[in-house]
Amino acid sequence: MSRDKATAAVGASIPKVDGAAKVTGTARYVDDLRVPGCWIGRTLRSDVPHGVLRAIRRRPGFDWDAVVVVTAADIPGANVVALIEDDQPALVPVGGRVRHVAEPLALVAAPTAELAAAALSHIEVDIDPLPAIHTIEASLAGDVLLHGDDNVFARYEIRRGGDIDAALASCDVVVEGTYTTGAQEQMYIEPQGMIAQWDGDAVRVIGSMQCPYYVHKALVRLFGTTGDRVVVTQAVTGGGFGGKEEYPSMIAAHAALLARAAGAPVKIVYDRAEDIAATTKRHPARVRHRLGLSRDGRTVACDVDVVLDGGAYVTLSPVVLSRAVLHAAGPYRFDHVRVVGRAVATNTPPHGAFRGFGAPQTTFAYERQMAKAARALQLDPIELRRRNMLRVGDVTATGQTLEFSVGSEAVLAAVAARAADPAQPAERLGTAAGEQRRGRGVALYFHGAGFTGSGEARLQGKATVATTPTGGFEVRASSTDIGQGAVTTFAQIAAAALGVDVARVTVAEPSTDRVPDSGPTVASRTCMVVGRVVERAAATLRDRLVAWAAERGMDAGDLCAVARAYAGTAGEAAETVTYEPPPGIQWDDATYTGAAYPVYGWAACLVDVAVDLDTYEVAIERCVHAVDVGKAIHPLIVKGQIEGGTLQALGWALWERVAYRDGRVVNASMTDCIIPTFWDAPEIDTILVEEPYPYGPHGAKGVGEIPMDGPAAAVANAIEDALGVAIDAVPALPERIERALRARMAV
Repeated sequence: MSRDKATAAVGASIPKVDGAAKVTGTARYVDDLRVPGCWIGRTLRSDVPHGVLRAIRRRPGFDWDAVVVVTAADIPGANVVALIEDDQPALVPVGGRVRHVAEPLALVAAPTAELAAAALSHIEVDIDPLPAIHTIEASLAGDVLLHGDDNVFARYEIRRGGDIDAALASCDVVVEGTYTTGAQEQMYIEPQGMIAQWDGDAVRVIGSMQCPYYVHKALVRLFGTTGDRVVVTQAVTGGGFGGKEEYPSMIAAHAALLARAAGAPVKIVYDRAEDIAATTKRHPARVRHRLGLSRDGRTVACDVDVVLDGGAYVTLSPVVLSRAVLHAAGPYRFDHVRVVGRAVATNTPPHGAFRGFGAPQTTFAYERQMAKAARALQLDPIELRRRNMLRVGDVTATGQTLEFSVGSEAVLAAVAARAADPAQPAERLGTAAGEQRRGRGVALYFHGAGFTGSGEARLQGKATVATTPTGGFEVRASSTDIGQGAVTTFAQIAAAALGVDVARVTVAEPSTDRVPDSGPTVASRTCMVVGRVVERAAATLRDRLVAWAAERGMDAGDLCAVARAYAGTAGEAAETVTYEPPPGIQWDDATYTGAAYPVYGWAACLVDVAVDLDTYEVAIERCVHAVDVGKAIHPLIVKGQIEGGTLQALGWALWERVAYRDGRVVNASMTDCIIPTFWDAPEIDTILVEEPYPYGPHGAKGVGEIPMDGPAAAVANAIEDALGVAIDAVPALPERIERALRARMAV
């Protein structure tokens, strides 16, 4: 195959490599795997949000010989779920503090699920309750201390320009608002699940996960062992959205502890209620925002205070907060900026990673502010954004000069063109139309692709491309495919670099004994960062094989034939490449200044809504979403990412609410903790904009998270356009809209 034809595979929507197996049902998820002699594990959880665990007792009269029970006393290494801080135990020890409802206290395994459930029901615990806190306000008040002397897990601050209060005082218009967003459940179709099996002093774990090396690190700490005695493999995974980033370390730890005690393989698969009740969700947030503008509509100053509810343990809250803070000023020019962010402790299950990773919360706030500013200045909302958006050569709130790949103008122009065609009916402007009222909202936003600051340089992600005995090639990386198409994308990138047919490239199963650590599958980095490493590894391997062929007088035009010949004489040829940051990337963690990200994705969203004046239900009549992706390696996969993320964002905007009572999730089912279905999905007009990133494979940059960031603000802006009342919290449930209308009537 010619190199030109191979390169053409990039940009083509070829059949997904793993598509047939998933469509025909031959793909095997964790619960499909049959392991001879496998026991079933269950988890005993706390029923109180805060207290001291005094005792764990087995009731007499039950045959305990047929089951195993594990407590914290059985942990051979450090009783921690290793992540950023060692504050979260794998199991609460007797005498230790319980910090949230559904916290794991003990484990049970038995040869059958029925026996495991029976054993679980015969264990009693004594917990002395303590006062609990369940809101951001209560945590900040500090009457009950859960962390340090102020309940603050992490704090960051960004400053640019001079005195912020003086700058705002000098503005012609100042818009002030407070915005709240609730928890959101990832609701991946496949619940959390893991299987563990010991062979002597080595343990193998296979499960549903995003980040095998996270789990590997956690198990090494828990068992006080060495890395070579722990192997972690990703099974086919039915969705993650961040929910399978850090939590799988917990369930892997439990499965491995039980397997060690039972002397048999152990499988743990959560049912839906347990999954919703116990695992991480999007951080609830409160954002206070002051926006100052000149009379002609120029953004001058913004002052933002961000507080995230981190839940009971630190987990990933500092990293989520960092991204929330770094996106809080939005894609706009300011002379003066102050952003203060805090993540605080409460007695709910820990909140953690979720698509967007803190940016949707602050994007909701600043785009509501821009909509209000447009009203105050009587400017077209698109025009206000056009006047102030960052362009090439502009400087961000952290002092980063944008030198390339800035798609702000293109995405806003694309949406504006759709807004004008078809022409906007008069009734969309908020005029009554029968029993409905219609409105239009728009939002503009950006999202940093890859890890923040120097994260990628510290991680030094690696990937390998190797020959196979049959003249093919294999990509090896720990980056997982959780439905987003990484396997297909990697194959396309490697095939193009090698100059071979994409069918000649396979992607290895992510298993820590077979693949190097390319980093976690998070942060919109898989295609852009790891894809670039794969591209370089493939190109290096190609050069090596071509040179080898030349030394032997072989024709290197057919690289597969060369690879086959190489395998027959010298064995496997493999090239491993380590990520190298683009030149000029400087970031200061102490001052939060510099290049926060190597590049940004850019997006604009327009929605038209109709609000039923009897029920206050909101229908999305139209959604236009333009996203700058740098280069669409596989356009259909990229469009699928955007459409899925858009619907997830619309669900967060209108319908999805995780309801807590005294720290307990009270709607832990798919019936009550709803997500949009196909019936709720509007027609989504997806527009791909390509502003190439010079250091991404073929110009590609991250696309996974940005579709989640902005649609909620566009929906709230449209509702305000329709009804004339501000909706400053999501989800915009009918009762919330009704309250806003009633409050206006009372004024």
